[in-house]
Formats: sequence, C-alpha cells, structure tokens
Amino acid sequence: MGIIAKNIGKKVGDPEVRILTDISFEVQDGDFVSLTGKSGSGKSTLLYILSSLDSPSEGSVQISGNDLGRMESEELYRFRNQQMGFVFQFHYLIAELTVLENVLMPTMKLNRQIELKPYAESLLEQFGLKDKMNRFPRQLSGGEEQRAAIARALIMKPKYLFADEPTGSLDSANGEKVMEIIQDANQKQGTTVILVTHDKDFASLAKKQIRLIDGKVADQSSS
Repeated sequence: MGIIAKNIGKKVGDPEVRILTDISFEVQDGDFVSLTGKSGSGKSTLLYILSSLDSPSEGSVQISGNDLGRMESEELYRFRNQQMGFVFQFHYLIAELTVLENVLMPTMKLNRQIELKPYAESLLEQFGLKDKMNRFPRQLSGGEEQRAAIARALIMKPKYLFADEPTGSLDSANGEKVMEIIQDANQKQGTTVILVTHDKDFASLAKKQIRLIDGKVADQSSS
C-alpha cells in the first residue's frame, strides 16, 4: 500500500517560519525514492514527517493504510519498531554495548534478541563485520560504525527504511559501500527506501527522485 503524503506543511518557531508547503506524492511498496535539494530546502524535515519522527502542521501521512496522525502513541511506537528502520548521518551506536548488542537493540523491546541473534550475525558477516561483532564502537572506523548502524536498522526486517544523509560523514569508498548495502535491501528484500542525500550520484541510484526547493516540490522524476 506504500506511503501517501497529502498536502504536507510544516511551520516552526515563534514567530512562525514555514519549512514545508503543500507537499503531496505517493511511494509504492518496494520503491527506492531519493529526496534531494540544497541545504535548508526541507528534505530532512520531510523525511522525519514521513517516518513519524515529526508531525506535520498541515496534511497527513498514510503508511500501509495507517494514518500516522490518528494512531495512539503506543500503537505508533509498535508500528515504528516493527515496520521501520532508520539510518542517520551519525550512527548513534551505544558506546557501552558491543557491535552485536547494538544491532540487537531493536529486538530487545520485543524480547526477540535470542530468536534474531543468528540473523544479526549474518547481517554483520554480510557487511564485512563478522570479526568485529564483539568489539565496541570506539574500536571501529567511521565506515564500519555506519555499516553496523544499517545492520541495526535492518534487524527487524523493516518494510520501510528511512535514511538521512547516511553517507554524509564518510569518505567516498565507505559511502559507496553503504549505498550498496541500502540498494541490496531494496532489491533483494523488497524494502521500501526513502533516502535524503545531497550527492547526485547516490540520488541517481533511486527509482524516483523528488527535488525540493524552499520547502516545495520542484520536480519529480523516475528512472
């Protein structure tokens, strides 16, 4: 059923400043969509609204037929944990936990860590981290930390993956590796991906590009 954004608007502050204006589009299940635009265009704000991490001032977001604005907080929390994965520019790994424990964090809320431990280990092996799963984040490189963060985002086999500048703090080689992993999730697992990026090459990997200018959709294109 995908994601349906209807007339999304966002205002913040006092006096109010408008960040987003009347944004509408649909994302089909299994799509790979990039949100692009200059710094300050509103793309990260839009991603947070689409992923339920922020609320719009106007309009609505539906995911898999659920109106996010009408869901009770506990219901939304459960839906987010089971159906969504998140990757940010900074990995936000917990320093006191091993890499494997970090990846298993989302499973602990549902008491599924024992069940999903083999899958966590297979993800880390797939991402080139098999020999580092018992190390702590401080013992990894920046690229390795981001790969561990993506494994954490995928551990619950989410239907939707939201990524906000996931390569922004990485060198080109690690950035390409991270994008390969995200592409694989889309192509092999059918995960719907919404990616915010300023990198034109990475944006071009998406099946659909939505470009924002000053908080409005400037154009949409499909590859």
